[in-house]
Amino acid sequence: MPDLLLELRSEEIPARMQRRAAEDLRKLVTDALVERGFLYEGAKAFATPRRLALHVAGLPPRGEAVREERKGPRVGAPEAAIQGFLKSAGLASIEQAKTVTDPKKGEFYLAVIEREGRETLDVLAEILPQIIRSFPWPKSMRWGAASAQPGALRWVRPLQSIVATFGPETESTEIVPFSVDGIAAGNVTYGHRFLAPEAIEVRRFGDYVQALERAKVVLDADRRKDIILHDARDLAFAQGLDLVEDEGLLEEVAGLVEWPVVLMGSFDASFLDIPAEAVRATIRANQKCFVLRKSGSEELAPAFILVSNLVASDGGQAIVAGNQRVVRARLSDAKFFWETDKAVKLEDRVRKLDSIVFHEKLGTQGERVRRIAALAEDLAESVGADFGLVGRAARLAKADLVTEMVGEFPELQGLMGAKYAALQGEDPSVCTAIGDHYKPLGPSDRVPSDPVAITVALADKLIALAGFWSIDEKPTGSKDPFALRRAALGVIRLILENGVRLPLAELALPNAFDLQPGGPMVVQIDLPDSLEELEAAYKDLPPDFDLLADPRVDDLLSFFADRLKVYLRDQGARHDLIDAVFALPGQDDLLMVVRRVEALGTFLETDDGKNLLAGYKRAANILRIEEKKDNRAYDAEPDAALIASSGQPEERALAEALRVARNEASAAVAAEDFAGAMRALSRLRAPVDAFFEAVTVNAEDPALRANRLALLNALRAATREVADFSKIEG
Repeated sequence: MPDLLLELRSEEIPARMQRRAAEDLRKLVTDALVERGFLYEGAKAFATPRRLALHVAGLPPRGEAVREERKGPRVGAPEAAIQGFLKSAGLASIEQAKTVTDPKKGEFYLAVIEREGRETLDVLAEILPQIIRSFPWPKSMRWGAASAQPGALRWVRPLQSIVATFGPETESTEIVPFSVDGIAAGNVTYGHRFLAPEAIEVRRFGDYVQALERAKVVLDADRRKDIILHDARDLAFAQGLDLVEDEGLLEEVAGLVEWPVVLMGSFDASFLDIPAEAVRATIRANQKCFVLRKSGSEELAPAFILVSNLVASDGGQAIVAGNQRVVRARLSDAKFFWETDKAVKLEDRVRKLDSIVFHEKLGTQGERVRRIAALAEDLAESVGADFGLVGRAARLAKADLVTEMVGEFPELQGLMGAKYAALQGEDPSVCTAIGDHYKPLGPSDRVPSDPVAITVALADKLIALAGFWSIDEKPTGSKDPFALRRAALGVIRLILENGVRLPLAELALPNAFDLQPGGPMVVQIDLPDSLEELEAAYKDLPPDFDLLADPRVDDLLSFFADRLKVYLRDQGARHDLIDAVFALPGQDDLLMVVRRVEALGTFLETDDGKNLLAGYKRAANILRIEEKKDNRAYDAEPDAALIASSGQPEERALAEALRVARNEASAAVAAEDFAGAMRALSRLRAPVDAFFEAVTVNAEDPALRANRLALLNALRAATREVADFSKIEG
């Protein structure tokens, strides 16, 4: 079967764009082929700093003939609908369509579209120029004289050549005949810019990879990463050192070189007086180099690993010397920042935060810090943290934002604050809280465990969430510019992984909203003129109705519920069980929600749980049908006397079982013994099964029928002690 080889070689492809661009190329080409009926065996795309390449294996030499029936509008439809149908079906007139009769829909038009199979080479020549012209680069440019023309090609950097060949592995291949902005597809590419700049003629993918390798280009980014990583480890080991591995930096460096050559440089050991994080950030950010540490130790070594794109005649000595000069200069800057920052106490920097705008609607960083501190003090008791240490840590947490070091390396915020706090003699818990209050930054990031750090981290995230909720800047679709989903997940992990009992709706969220600009939500209410009218207006409200409730709290709590579903789903929990628990009133203690979900999941895996759920569903369906038919709710308590005098044995047994189970389940839930609550419900299985087998719910006696429906409602009420079973699937 023939293969396609496509290479798009340009002046440069930024490292951060390469992976995405390779995947986009693969998807665009294969989707276009499949859409036209061309199936393939496999496809893989590659990227280097100068080229995108795609190999599509197992394409047919010619496409299959296609016969398609396309349904059109009804006979007598408006002229516009008919013309649209003719255009989409490729028909010249409506007489070319068939008329089909449907017993339900009447007569409508049907187009039978038949297309002959096309040569794959012709189809490729049709689709590839379109894909190249419309390629979705995040940023692109025009160049040269053609850039002044309308519709000129846009590419990430100037496109230099196109290779496009098609043919079987064992025979000669053909060049796909097309061109884009004067660049004609061919079978000639070029290797490494300096090490092998000569032209290379290629035929198919296997030849192409080998030819590039000889021309000092490693096509596969993952292979370049492996070369860098293993050579760096070996070079470090030979010097008695260990490589400080960095996956993000490794990915970036592999996107900067086509022929990786690993070298080692060094710097003056006196620079190790700077905090290790600052040394690493300096060398990483400015030189894209890896730091090293002493073997078996966390202490950094005065050496670094660099990756060159050249095999130098002097063994890389000049390259190493150049990098060492730049590293020395950058570390000198970092040392100056460190010494300068140490001379000023964090508390003296806090005032500067009032001059930095955090958000135009939420005020300055100083105002933000005061809100975080106030909320942290409110939460301290719930978390079990020292009130004074929490307040101190929260007020100093953002002070390092105005230091020289964080100004140069923003990724060190928090870490440098902890270092400066330790130098000025702050309590260890305060230092830990300053360093950890941004955590966790993602699903794999470490969660703080010190009570003071937990409290400040919670306050920081809750203030952010409440603030942006207050100004209606919530996440929408895939857009989340203020990382609020990450903040909510951080709150969830802080609570669950530390076993924190924190009532969100009763304490955390109302306090967080009250601290926002403008304070508590104010709602204007027009009161009736008399007490009688007031009583009449509110007599039908539920007993738990809160006139002063803040709707923002409920909205944000729903957001937490959604994030909790995502978190628990990743842990293997069922989303419907989370819905079932959250449907009950007052479920704002996330730790208890999770424990209840776990107990419910375990219960529903048992035979008793499965059968009770089936019995509940049956009872709920009967109630729904009968309540709709009778236009009333059967929510009164069952008449015990009527059950005793007229009920069947199974009916009396179920009524007694419901009374006992509901009391036991309620007591168990109050004691937070959710497994005990499930055990109480499990004892309902046998009486429920027996009731449905022996008792006719829709009895002829209206009173008996109503009482039995009320008994089914009692079953529904009993299960609601632990969850809303109507939300459970199955």
